Amino acid sequence: MATVLPSELLADVLDTMPVARLAVIDAAGRPDTMPIVFARVGDWLFSPIDGKPKKHPRLARLAHIRQHPQVTLTLDHYGDDWQSLWWIRLEVEAHIAVGSHACWDEAVTALTDKYPQYQTTPLFLGEPTLIGLERQALRWWAASGVDGVANWLSGGKA
Repeated sequence: MATVLPSELLADVLDTMPVARLAVIDAAGRPDTMPIVFARVGDWLFSPIDGKPKKHPRLARLAHIRQHPQVTLTLDHYGDDWQSLWWIRLEVEAHIAVGSHACWDEAVTALTDKYPQYQTTPLFLGEPTLIGLERQALRWWAASGVDGVANWLSGGKA
């Protein structure tokens, strides 16, 4: 898409969208995708290793990120009206922060503000850990261009 996604619009989408799909490369070199919650602090995104039930206490995604920190984050909207479709793909460098990061306090506040579920679900499972996502590149598409994404934000959400 030749049109640039305005930075204010991207920030609004990131602040509004409740879930994104994180794609990492697994130990066998295959893509592995999972939904994540996240919050924005400036140009960074943060996702906690939180208290939602986990299959294993040692998460494979952390090992995969340590091995291959270049990951992809996808946000999208689907609707029966195909003119409302859009997606945003962020190529990011993932950083694992255990107990500290320059934006740690702001990230914790942003996550607890965005997700009221953290009033009853622990923000961290075990040792406090955040995945910090630093944007490297952005690609996007919307059937109705910038107006379609803006319409979704203004209440045209389905």
